[in-house]
Order: sequence, then C-alpha cells, then structure tokens
Amino acid sequence: MRRSLTQIYDARVAEGAYRADAAQRAVLPILEAFRARLEAPPPKKRLLSGLFGKSEPAGPMGLYLWGGVGRGKSMLMDLFAAAVDIPDKRRVHFHGFMQEVHAGMHAARKRGVEDALEPVAQAVIARVRLLAFDEMQITDITDAMIVGRLFEKLFAAGVIVIATSNRPPEDLYKHGLNRALFVPFIELLRARMQVMELESETDYRQHRLEGAQVYFHPADATARDAIDTLWQELTGADPGAPLVLTVQGRTVELPRHHNGVARADFWELCGRPLGPADYLEIARNLRLLILEHIPRLSAANYNEAKRFVTLIDTLYEARVRLIASAADAPEELYLEGAGAFEFERTASRLREMQAADWGSDRKAD
Repeated sequence: MRRSLTQIYDARVAEGAYRADAAQRAVLPILEAFRARLEAPPPKKRLLSGLFGKSEPAGPMGLYLWGGVGRGKSMLMDLFAAAVDIPDKRRVHFHGFMQEVHAGMHAARKRGVEDALEPVAQAVIARVRLLAFDEMQITDITDAMIVGRLFEKLFAAGVIVIATSNRPPEDLYKHGLNRALFVPFIELLRARMQVMELESETDYRQHRLEGAQVYFHPADATARDAIDTLWQELTGADPGAPLVLTVQGRTVELPRHHNGVARADFWELCGRPLGPADYLEIARNLRLLILEHIPRLSAANYNEAKRFVTLIDTLYEARVRLIASAADAPEELYLEGAGAFEFERTASRLREMQAADWGSDRKAD
C-alpha cells in the first residue's frame, strides 16, 4: 500500500526516529505534489504537437527549501527522494555535482565542443527526471556563470529540481565578483521553483550533541571509537565524500564531508600552508568540524601551531562546533616556546566550545 510522505513521517515520529516538528510537516504536502507528478504516467503525445515546437512544462519545476542549519531540510529531502518510486532520480551534494559539471565541460572542450555545457546538460537530462541537491550555495565565480544556463536547460527538459540551502535565493553568491551577472539566475529560481523557508526553531544536529563529550584526550583508539560513533550519529552513517573548496584560485580539500559536517586530521588542515582565507571558507561551509590527532605544540612545530590558532579563532567567530581528539587537555597542549602565552586564549576557547549549547546562537549563513 502506497503511503503518503506525511504518513511515512508520522510513522517515523511514532517509532522515535524523528522528532515531531510542525514546520517540517508543513513541507510534506508540497513534496507530495511533486512526487505525484513524477510518478504519474507520461502524457500521451498529441499527433500534431511536433509541428508547433516543444513547449516547456507548466507549473513549478521544483522546490527551493531554505532555512537555518540543522532544521531538518536534508532529512526531508532524503525522505522525499527515497519515497519517489522512479528509477531515474539522483540525490547529490550540490558542490559535488558542480565538480562533475566542471569535469564534464573540461572533457568537452578537449574534444573541441564549442558549447561545453551542452553535452554535460544533455547527459544529466538523459539520466534523471528528479535531481535533489543538498546544500546549494554559490561561492565561486565560475559556478555562478554556469549554473543559470544549466538550470534553464534542466527546467526546459522537464527535470524536477529539489534543492536545500542555508540561504534565500537573494543571498546566493552575495557580494560575489560581478554579481549583477548572477541576478537573472535568482529571478529564474523565483519564477520556476517554489521557494519555501523552513522556520523550525529546532537544531537537530545541536540536539544530538547535548550532553555528549566532544573533546577527547589522549587521541588513542578509545577516542577514535567515540568519534566514529559521533560521526555515525551526525551523518546518519553516511561515509562522507571529499569537499573541495576554491579559495583565491586554489583548492582546499576536506577528506570527509556530509551535510555540513566534516572530518579531518590536524595535519591535513594545519600541516599545509593554509591561511585565514582558507579557514574562513571552511567555516562558511561547515556547521561542525571533527578535527583529530591534535599534537603537543611547541617551537618545533611553530608554523603548524600558528595555523591551528587561526583555525580555532575562525571556527569560534563563525560559531562552528568542534569535536576534537588531542594529545592532552587544552591547557597542556602548548607549554613552552614562542606563542605559548598567546595560546592561553586558544585553550580558553577550546574549553568554551565544549559547552553543550555552544554555537546554538549561530545564524543561517
């Protein structure tokens, strides 16, 4: 027996898998309407329709669901994508999808294709009728120039797009280079997609950490097991995928990422020549960072220690939550050498960031 999305949601609330939330529940009838369109038999072609050209599908071509981090947007999209009974559907992180688009365009240019986006768009259209994007955001000028044309082609072909974002359409690529060229895409989203804010006051990722230990020392097997458990809970057992960010023409990669939660080793973020701009971009893209194997710091690893201080300051200012494993307690990490005195502030911040409600005042980006 086919159950509606609301019935599935209510059943999971009854099982204890979800917490009842009126704002989340209000989104489900809208998603149900798109589900019905996708599962309905394709309309019969009229005999003379080819004489008058191809007309674009009527009605909204998707849902743009935005709101604060941790409100349940990704959970609703996952529920919808799993329930839609069609084979040609795809759920993907927006950043990962755009990396695929760039790779496809690069390959097309090597073949001498004049419009490199065209074969990429047609390949997507041939494979899917439903494209579910998680965490849509535009921070790169190249993406900003591509995404408008891509969405026009998807909509014209009848592809339904469901997207989640922390930002309303008007704030996408905010303050970006040549942003005026991006404004038509915002108008396209407003015209072709149903835009809805998820106004829930509950931050579910924050709730999962209430009362949980988030700083572990020493960074041994016990700490690793505890962090593995937290990762499983925060990501729904998703293995994660690399998150590649572009900063001033360079790439910064976090090896494991899912829905605003990333996991990296100290040396991956502090052992490389990264600076404030890199850490700021990381903080903009995350709600929570798991940082493992923080060593004892001294003059022997002074550059790494300086980067660590910058990273913690950036996460602190951006109200990004931190789960960490380290060689010792915060106050014992940096006891001698240049910078030891200044590290007292970092140690204090590391202590403050362990509080159960720390970061709960973060606003949507």
